[in-house]
Amino acid sequence: MTKNYFSLQWHITDRCDQRCKHCYIFAGEDKSYSPEFDFATLKQIFFNYLTTCDRMDKNPSIAITGGDPLLHKDIWKLLHLFKEYNVPFAILGNPFHLDASVAKELKQLGCNTYQMSLDGLEHTHDFIRKPSSYKATLEKIQVLNEAGIKSAIATTVSKMNIDEIPELVRVAVEYKAKTFGFSRYCPNEKDRDNLVTPLEYRAFLEKMWEQFTILQNKGTAFILKDHLWKLFLYEKGLFKIEDNSELIMDGCHCGISHITILANGQVYACRRCESLVGNVLEESLYDIFFGNKMEMYRNFEDFEACANCELLRFCRGCPSVTKCATGNFYAKDPQCWKGV
Repeated sequence: MTKNYFSLQWHITDRCDQRCKHCYIFAGEDKSYSPEFDFATLKQIFFNYLTTCDRMDKNPSIAITGGDPLLHKDIWKLLHLFKEYNVPFAILGNPFHLDASVAKELKQLGCNTYQMSLDGLEHTHDFIRKPSSYKATLEKIQVLNEAGIKSAIATTVSKMNIDEIPELVRVAVEYKAKTFGFSRYCPNEKDRDNLVTPLEYRAFLEKMWEQFTILQNKGTAFILKDHLWKLFLYEKGLFKIEDNSELIMDGCHCGISHITILANGQVYACRRCESLVGNVLEESLYDIFFGNKMEMYRNFEDFEACANCELLRFCRGCPSVTKCATGNFYAKDPQCWKGV
């Protein structure tokens, strides 16, 4: 029987040559970034994670990110370590330090996916990220495909770009991205006006579903990352609840099969909101994951709206969006339209 995965999103550096408008690292008043760990410390963290996977009887699944992970001075040493222990990985990064030779080496070391972001059509994307970023991202899709690495395009949905994303899907397909998916913007206290309303978001999903239907079988897989897709498909009769058990089957993986390590060693339940649960240099990831602070993110009966919803085991919206918007991880998802 195949073992399940315990996923790690590992921010190995804060360094980046973009300053995206929705960046978590640069969202607050303190715009400085954490110093990078040396290779000896990265190695210590890696073995901490592998030991945790062994104790949990899970397979490792690592997504290396930052900042731009390719800017870390010891990135290649770390990836060779992954290769030595036969741990495949994904990279969530930028296009600027990626070329054919880099992609070829990444593939040889076990990189299965390289995710880049497109946050709107050219003008909007370059405003959110930096000039020339849009064209650079599209150009590097082919570089990844030719190297045999899955090219993944991710989008963050906000009022700033929501009207452009249906057309952006066509662009991703035209440039032969292997996957396309989106998640919702997690606001900070100064820009909650960027959140779309529940009914706006429901209408957006309808448009996206139409696009996905038209563009299916064109070579791009459409990833339904946002958990509110379950509600959308349930209402359309395309998702059915087939048992009455209490087992959590889908929805947010926070507290279930995922953890995040930041560049300063802090461990978060989810990077998309303030969710500090420990420090990887001070205790084992296993103890952190099964500790009291992490347990707070597994109290499914505390969801104010979801607890009595028939989709509790499959959806729960995005608690990180909820926490950023309301301050309460367990409040109703501000873009859930059920009951509106």
